[in-house]
Amino acid sequence: MESDSYRTIQSASQGLYKEKGSRFLSFAFPVSDQEEIKPIIEKLRKEHHEARHHCYAYIIGQKRNIWRVNDDSEPSGTAGRPILGQINSFGLTNVLIVVSRYFGGTLLGVSGLINAYRSAAASAISNAEIIKCTVQEFYEINYPYISMNDVMKILKDEGISQSDQSFDLECSMIISFRTSFRGKILNKLSRIDGIKYTYIETR
Repeated sequence: MESDSYRTIQSASQGLYKEKGSRFLSFAFPVSDQEEIKPIIEKLRKEHHEARHHCYAYIIGQKRNIWRVNDDSEPSGTAGRPILGQINSFGLTNVLIVVSRYFGGTLLGVSGLINAYRSAAASAISNAEIIKCTVQEFYEINYPYISMNDVMKILKDEGISQSDQSFDLECSMIISFRTSFRGKILNKLSRIDGIKYTYIETR
């Protein structure tokens, strides 16, 4: 995997695992920010209010350095960690997995719980479409109208995305490209007379 790419899921998916009467409903969601986590879990708690536990794990960020696990009163280490383990085993990031357990009346024991939460998480991931994404950098560029052809040639040659275009005596637009292409693209743009570029964000 290149340094500016990562694997995640295309859209939300569900899975299911059953063990000794207990049902483990699993839900995988693509997420990009920790602020998205709480509303999703609260919604699942309301929709599945009869479930005894709603355990989860998530990993966020291209470097996969933001993560958390929650056992939701299951024995420590039996739910959140196995769920996280599945996210790791598929090499994913920007993913939240919640497993809601409907208790079937029979205790499963530590090893049984670990297997159940791991299997439920794997089920949700297996039902998801895994995609490869690239980290994009966004810049605003400003340039004189007479430099239009030079700018457009670079954008076309390098396959650079553009938006928020404004064409006048002074032109401007937002462009985006892969982080790993930064040096080459900015070097080419900087050779154009009168051009200025301002970094906006990376996402």
